[in-house]
Amino acid sequence: MNANRYGGGGRWFKGNTHIHSTASDGGKTFAELEAMYAGRGYDFLFRTDHWIASDVRADPRVARKLLWMDGVELDGQDSCGSMYHVVCLGRFRGLSRKMGFENGLKAARRQGGLLILAHPLWMGNTPEDVWRWKFDGVEVYNYVCQWLNGKGDNLAYWHFGLSRQPGMLAFAADDAHITANHPGWNGAWIMVNARVRTPKAILDAIRRGRYYSSCGPVFHDIAVHGDTVAIRTSPVRFARLVGPDANGCQCGSFHGKLMTEATFSRPADWRYAYVEIEDSRGRRAWTNTL
Repeated sequence: MNANRYGGGGRWFKGNTHIHSTASDGGKTFAELEAMYAGRGYDFLFRTDHWIASDVRADPRVARKLLWMDGVELDGQDSCGSMYHVVCLGRFRGLSRKMGFENGLKAARRQGGLLILAHPLWMGNTPEDVWRWKFDGVEVYNYVCQWLNGKGDNLAYWHFGLSRQPGMLAFAADDAHITANHPGWNGAWIMVNARVRTPKAILDAIRRGRYYSSCGPVFHDIAVHGDTVAIRTSPVRFARLVGPDANGCQCGSFHGKLMTEATFSRPADWRYAYVEIEDSRGRRAWTNTL
């Protein structure tokens, strides 16, 4: 097993990687978003408006109640005819819708962007769409798409990616627009393990997979010793060690006391494994592959 992504101390910082403002099709300004999310305990947010590459350092309008980080969402059709939405984390220059989706994606990658396939079920993407562009990560859960029409659960697409990229990252995100037609927010987020709350430390930790995704449950500790995986959590109904294909195991019960600890043994022949927990309300959280 590789070195534990979650070892080495650090603090947990709550954030969201997919948010829209009035700079594109969102209903709130950055200042309004900051006040709302900071009031719910968030530590950082990425600016990911459609085709609007942000420049946080040049924007003096926000009071900095939390850490703002740069990003953009690209959307469009590739040369194979597939439609995509891709969240790109990082600071970018020269991106324009006029350049087209493929050129925009390539430019973001050349500039060191971390590329996340957004809500693939909602887009109708195929496994080939996941593999074609070798994305760094995929949204396993998109809160707004789930609310809109039940198409926010993208775990299958993560497994498609993991079958060829065992280190592919998982993200849970709001995709918040906060308009009359898209009112939802604070329904999915990531918890990043980093030593300090700075743009470099947060983004470096994300690139290394030192975070978990959640719709509610909390991982207090994730420890890997050899092939043994031990977790401490908020009270949950089930904990699962999930592997490739039909492989996996679980502990917990539909009845009785909720659990806050679990230990699993990871078979040596699994190409990858991650932990999923589920609370009494059916809300889940996921580690990255261990």
